[in-house]
Amino acid sequence: MPRLEDNEREEFLNEPGVLMRVAVVREDGSPLVTPIWFLHQDEAIYFTPRDKSEWFGCLRRDPRVALCIDEQALPYRKVLVEGRAELVHDVGEDDKWRDLYLRTAAKYVGEEGANAYVQNTIDQPRGLYRLRLADARVQTWRMPVEGERGMGIWHDRYYVPGTDF
Repeated sequence: MPRLEDNEREEFLNEPGVLMRVAVVREDGSPLVTPIWFLHQDEAIYFTPRDKSEWFGCLRRDPRVALCIDEQALPYRKVLVEGRAELVHDVGEDDKWRDLYLRTAAKYVGEEGANAYVQNTIDQPRGLYRLRLADARVQTWRMPVEGERGMGIWHDRYYVPGTDF
């Protein structure tokens, strides 16, 4: 499958409404996946768990994460990121980064909706995590677009010997 060019990746990560799934490791070793809002800024992915969320506790114990950002419509763009999330602001420091949270919320519910959402949840403490793309394993792909070859787009290991392209 074709990989996203840098400009395609930037455009996709900044597109309104696209959710991210964050996978963390529970204490018993089992995975926990949660769909969440995110913000792409300064070549990093920012995301914010509420203090009482299970996945925040998992991240406090083990910062390893896998992020999946994808879409269901053509061209099926996908960005997978694996690495260690960094706690940038802990609970109680919300006022220091509320502007970033407003930008995150606006990406999903517009500016007016973001202001209302933050005001309605201002008493719910959060942390702010960041995963720098340069410090992570990043994979991207999409389906071919017009003018690109449609056959033979998968890695060779997916085809049986003798496949004619």
